[in-house]
Amino acid sequence: MADEQEKQEKKPKAPKGAGKPPKGGEKPEASAPSPEPPAEPAPRARLWDFYDQQVRAKLQQQFGFKNPHEIPKLKKIVLNVGMGDASKNPKGLDAAAAELAAISGQHPVVTRAKKAIANFNLREGQAIGCAVTLRGGRMYEFLDRFISIAVPRMRDFRGLPTKSFDGRGNYTLGIKEQMIFPEIDYDKVERIHGMDITFVTSAGRDDTALALLRELGMPFRVETPAAA
Repeated sequence: MADEQEKQEKKPKAPKGAGKPPKGGEKPEASAPSPEPPAEPAPRARLWDFYDQQVRAKLQQQFGFKNPHEIPKLKKIVLNVGMGDASKNPKGLDAAAAELAAISGQHPVVTRAKKAIANFNLREGQAIGCAVTLRGGRMYEFLDRFISIAVPRMRDFRGLPTKSFDGRGNYTLGIKEQMIFPEIDYDKVERIHGMDITFVTSAGRDDTALALLRELGMPFRVETPAAA
C-alpha cells in the first residue's frame, strides 16, 4: 500500500484546463496551412523557339555571317496611338490606353508634346497619345498573334508593303483600325482609331531586316518590277 501511494504522488500533474472543451467564444487553434507548391513558369513563346531553332541558321547561311552575333534579331516592338484631341476628350485617351493594354498585355505610357506649336493649339507637356514597348517573351507573343490572327482580318489585304523600312533595319506599319485585334470588343468601342507599329531590329540594313521579318512569318507583298 505504501508503494502504491508513493507512485501516485510521483505522477506529474496535468496542466490546468487540459482535457476541457474551449469556452464559448474561444476557437481552438487552427493548424498551420500547408505551403502551396511554387507556380510553374509560363512556357516560352513558340515564335521565340522558332527563331532560335530555324531562323538563325537560315539567315546565317543566306548572308554568310561568320560571327553569330552578326545574325539580326528582333529587339523590340513599339505600339503608338496618337490622339490629337486628347485635351478636349480625355475619356477617349483613357479608352485608347485601355485598348492598347488589352492588345499588348502591358500597361501603356501617356506620350506628351515636347514643344509647343501655336498653329495646332498644342502646349508643351500636353498629352497627345499613348505608347507601349514590348520586349522578350511578350514581344514574340504579340508578333505571333499579329501575324496569325490580326493581319488576316485587315480589309482588302494584299500583303504588307516592303518600302516602309527606315534605312537602318527598322520597319514601321500603320494600322487604320484597332478592330483587327481579337482582344477588342466591338460593342464597347467608342471610337475607331489607328496606330503605328514599329519593329526594331539589330540588322542595321533593310535587306537583312526584311529577310528576318519574312522568315518570322510577316506576309510581305510581292513587289513586281515596273514595266519599261
